[in-house]
Amino acid sequence: MAPRKTATSAVAKEPATSPTTSAKSGRANWDEVLHNIYQYYTKQTPQRTKLIDVFLLFLAVVGGLQFLYCVLAGNYFVLTVSLRIQTTTSNKVDFPAVSPERAFADFVVCSLILHFFCVNFIN
Repeated sequence: MAPRKTATSAVAKEPATSPTTSAKSGRANWDEVLHNIYQYYTKQTPQRTKLIDVFLLFLAVVGGLQFLYCVLAGNYFVLTVSLRIQTTTSNKVDFPAVSPERAFADFVVCSLILHFFCVNFIN
């Protein structure tokens, strides 16, 4: 019968390193990698491609803002419903300072801003 190996003899001893030391060196490695990628991008990428990349970043930001608007406002029909509520004569008690002209102007301005973002996002 072959001799049995104990569990302690099978485990290899690793050098003791503190978690903070390895975390610092890992962070430094990532910083170096990202710095190298940035340097390569700035040196090797043509100017036209960089311009397209900036436009793509703009589209991503606009898409994020639209998503945030949808989450906060609920949906895109809020503007029209708000216009209807503010211009209905039976709701004058709730909106005494808002004239129908002001409500319509608010609707038009907000709609233009919203549609500007939508057109830019759809392209």
